[in-house]
Amino acid sequence: MEMLALQILLLCHVVVGTVGNILQFVHNFSRILTDSRLKPIQVILINLAVANAIMLLLFAYSYDMIDFVPRKPPTEVKCKLAHFFHLVARGTIMCSTCVLSTYQFVTLVPGNWARVMFREISPKVVSYSCFSCWLFSILNNAYMPMYVSGPQKSHNDSDSKDNWICSISGVSVDMNILRFSHDIIFLSIMAWTSVSMVIHLHRHHQRMNHIHKVNQNNRGHAETRAAHTILMLVVTFVSLYILNCISILLHISFVEFRLWTRYVINLLALSFPTISPLLLIFRDCKGHCSVHIMSVWKSM
Repeated sequence: MEMLALQILLLCHVVVGTVGNILQFVHNFSRILTDSRLKPIQVILINLAVANAIMLLLFAYSYDMIDFVPRKPPTEVKCKLAHFFHLVARGTIMCSTCVLSTYQFVTLVPGNWARVMFREISPKVVSYSCFSCWLFSILNNAYMPMYVSGPQKSHNDSDSKDNWICSISGVSVDMNILRFSHDIIFLSIMAWTSVSMVIHLHRHHQRMNHIHKVNQNNRGHAETRAAHTILMLVVTFVSLYILNCISILLHISFVEFRLWTRYVINLLALSFPTISPLLLIFRDCKGHCSVHIMSVWKSM
């Protein structure tokens, strides 16, 4: 019963997350029809939505999430391709989130000269950064299909769950440490930019309270709200990453609970691609509503 509940929850994650990322993609990309070019933050969010959707759809296509749906066991080629694109999407999500937090931090840097200079170069830098995220993820995981094999068939139990699970073997400890170090670099950048934004926003809030400046302009309010949204996104990503690492350690340590922990690992892996578009859409809609209410209130 617990397994079925986890499987249904996984399916809900895939459906809700895919729809949310499609809406997030359309919401940002549709503005190219009215504007001359996309804003840098919209380019980042489009890349994040695409990577999220790829990761969710790969789970729906590659894994046996629901027992009562008749399916054939995955082939070795399918396992290799699915695992490769899963790692590429995962790496792009982490890199795009890092770029997003870094971009938001730079936009909050005080000083008109910094804003003007960054406004001139930011579209090119952001586009190059998003492209680099995909390229880095592809090159960083190009060797992984060599270590992935198809499900190990069992002669004793043809319906065993092991017949559906792709296996990974032969990856050296040094290679795992190198891959983990890449994650640590991205997480460290996200942590540094997030802490810096929190300090900057706290000082800004104290300064505004000190001079009793009640009438803030819409630009400052929008930048502050955007920074809060990015902070929520980064905290969500880091928290889920830590929980996922703990689940992987439990999966390795407790052999008798490996099937159960595998579903938990998959659930945590799908949580950020599902939560992030919903968070962005909710915060964006709430921000537009609050700005509209403020403008109506001032006109009265």
